[in-house]
Order: sequence, then C-alpha cells, then structure tokens
Amino acid sequence: NMASPALLMRVVASAYSVAEKAATIVRNVMAAGDLGIVEKTGANDLQTKADRLVQMSICASLARKFPKVTIIGEEELPADEVTEELIEDGHCEEILKKTCPAQYTGIKEEELVIWVDPLDGTKEYTEGLLDHVTVLIGIAYGGKAIAGVINQPYYNYEAGADVVLGRTIWGVLGIGAFGFQLTEVPAGKHIIVTTRSHSSTLVNDCISALNPDSVIRVGGAGNKIIQLIEGKASAYVFASPGCKKWDTCAPEAILHAVGGKITDIHGNSFQYNKEVKHMNSAGVLATLRNYDYYASRIPNTVKQSLVP
Repeated sequence: NMASPALLMRVVASAYSVAEKAATIVRNVMAAGDLGIVEKTGANDLQTKADRLVQMSICASLARKFPKVTIIGEEELPADEVTEELIEDGHCEEILKKTCPAQYTGIKEEELVIWVDPLDGTKEYTEGLLDHVTVLIGIAYGGKAIAGVINQPYYNYEAGADVVLGRTIWGVLGIGAFGFQLTEVPAGKHIIVTTRSHSSTLVNDCISALNPDSVIRVGGAGNKIIQLIEGKASAYVFASPGCKKWDTCAPEAILHAVGGKITDIHGNSFQYNKEVKHMNSAGVLATLRNYDYYASRIPNTVKQSLVP
C-alpha cells in the first residue's frame, strides 16, 4: 500500500513540469521576435512579454493545484484571466519516487511560500545572452528555502542544431540536487562571479579586496549559482542592494542541498516567510565550499555601507 507522496514532493514535482512549460514560453517569445519590452524603473530593470506570460503560467498552474500555498512573483501583473494554454498540469514522476525528508512530511499547503522569478536575467535575454537566462521557482517553509527548481531554457544553445535545448535542475534539502554534474573549482583557485549590469564602485572595491585570480561577470542570480555548483566559480559576491527574494530562494535551496552556503554580505541568512521585505538589501555572498575564506575577507567599509 503506497502512501500518497508528501505535499512537498508533489509541489516540487509539479514545479518541475511548470518550469519546463515556462522554458517553452520563453523560447517561443524569443522565436516570435517581439519581446514586448517595458522599462520598469530604468534601462537595467526591464520586463518582457516572456516575464509576463511565464509568471502568469507558473502562478496560475501552481495555484490551481495548491490553492492554499502563498505564491509571490516578481512582476506586478493585472489579475487577468489566464488562458488554458498557459496552464501546466503535469508533474515529474522521478521526483515523486524520492522519499520526503522526515522533517517535511507534515507540511500543510498554507505553510508553504513559493517565490517565483519568471525570467531571471531579463536584460541579458533582451541582448541575446541566452545562456544567462533562468526560470526560478523557490519553495520556502518556516522562512527557510527548502526546495527549488532552476530551468535554463537555452542550456546547450550554442552546441549545434540537433541538440536538446534547455535543462531543469532541482533540489530539496535532505535529498540533494539533480540535473547537473556537481563540480568544485580546482583547489587554491579563487574565481569570483558577480553582476554584469549592476556594477558599482562598492561592488568592484569588494571584489578587489578579495584578490581573486579571475572575475566572471554574468547576468542572473540563478546563472551565478549554477557557476558555483558546476565548478566554474568559487564565490558569488554582490556588494549591492539590488537582489530580491525571488532571485535567491530557488538557488539557495539547490546550493544548500549540496552543502554550499549563501548569506548577505554580513553573514546573515535570508528569510523567506510571506511577510518579509522583498529586497536582499545587504547584498549576497555565496560559495559551494570555503565560505569562511571569503566571508572573512569582506572589507568593513563594504559591510558598513550595506544595511540589512
């Protein structure tokens, strides 16, 4: 007699399929050629037709299956009727086969908060830097990121014509993370990944103080965490207030599921309960390994200028 899978596993399994549907929408909007770009607060804060359609698709699909879950998305959208073609009803069977960690088996719908970034790396998307783009669905319980799905709609897009485009990475604390090959940066190498479009004196001063071997500048928080878990960078450092809860929730769950660590610049962990402010105003410091090495080298001048 198979007990039905725990709520958390059903939510993650659905989020997986919902993220794959989102990736299809992202690729279709790009292929159609009209991105429908709107400036929100300026030239580095953009919204496209893909952001809008994907958020509608994710939020409506998950809300239909899990009506009491709180879902918070990046985009402020009018409460339009969502067309049926945007609804994804499927789920990933593989995920349902995994055993839910004991501490999460009793979770009720109203205790979960889902943080959605429909298209992380919008600016890069509009500029054709397609490998930077991710769809982020983060699942929080008790204020903590406990599960996440990251879809890269254009993973492999430079690998030729007959290649499978896109991939979905997922993870749950206590189970692990899947859909990629966990790799560490070679020992003794200090490679920092940071922002591409939101640079500042503070961001750069902080990085210089860490004396890295090299610096990678890419768009998207999801993309930066992928650099860490695939061994392309050893630390993600962002000494600026621009990052939001929907940027970090899914990546945090995946990073923590494989033993990494993410905090603000002061070392405080992020809170994801539904009442929390959306801004991660004290920046981001994340590593797969050797967190303390980087944390201990953040200059006090940087810490003093970033208030949690």
